[in-house]
Order: sequence, then structure tokens, then C-alpha cells
Amino acid sequence: MFHLILYRPEIPPNTGNIIRLCANSGFRLHLVGPLGFELDDRQLRRAGLDYHEYAELAQHDSLEACLDVVQPTRLFALTTRGHRFYTEPAYSSGDAFLFGPETSGLPAEVLDELPEQRLLRIPLRPGNRSLNLSNAAAVIVYEVWRQNGFDGGD
Repeated sequence: MFHLILYRPEIPPNTGNIIRLCANSGFRLHLVGPLGFELDDRQLRRAGLDYHEYAELAQHDSLEACLDVVQPTRLFALTTRGHRFYTEPAYSSGDAFLFGPETSGLPAEVLDELPEQRLLRIPLRPGNRSLNLSNAAAVIVYEVWRQNGFDGGD
């Protein structure tokens, strides 16, 4: 089992898209609050379509509370400050992937707690800042799933 953790997500449609992504890939989704929206937000539900019932979703009051529940084998953070491409590690069941808020990314105090080799980045063309959160999550989810033989997929 793999875990996707959204730290203080702000934009409902992004989270809705990620709910659908997790439902289709078998990743467990964890939302760390405070959230920038309500879980019954119309835009969130619309983006997730009818996949909400198929996704394993948990909400947590803090990152510490989330990690206490998840107990990941390894925690990877996606950040533009990472020096390692997301394609370099060999991923295995129990790994978790942490994404920050859309407007600011993960705070330094969260990133400073992780070893440098766990700070991953998705390459971009020079001068570009970042991908949309749901697009970045999809890149990671499908690489992890691919490395594990699309286990559980058809």
C-alpha cells in the first residue's frame, strides 16, 4: 500500500482530481489540515466525480497525527527545492509521498526534518515554477505504480 499526503491543500478541484487518481490507482489519500475548503465543497465533489466512494481517504489535524497513523516505511517530499529526480528511488509498499499547499509548497520546517535524498523534484523547463498539484501527484503516482508492476491494475 502506498500513501499520498496533501499538507494543507487549498484548491478543491485539485483535491477532487487527486481523490479520483487515488481511487483509480489504489493509493490511500491523507489530507492534513487545516484545509482551504470543506470536504463537502461542490467543486471538490465535481472534480472527483463519483470516485469518492472508491477512494480510501483520511483527514488529519496535523502532519504528526497523520504520520502516527500512516507509519510510512519512508516519507518522500515533493519540492522544487529537491535535487533528486522522482524517477531515481526504487519505491516499495509502505512509502508515502508528501505534497504541500498549492500557493506555497511545503514549509522549510517540514522539509528540514527529512534527509536530502527524500526530497524529490519533477523536472521542469528553465524558468518555470511548478506543476499543478493534481498533475504533480499523477506523475508520482503513476511512476510508483509502474515500478511496482501496476499491482492491482488491469
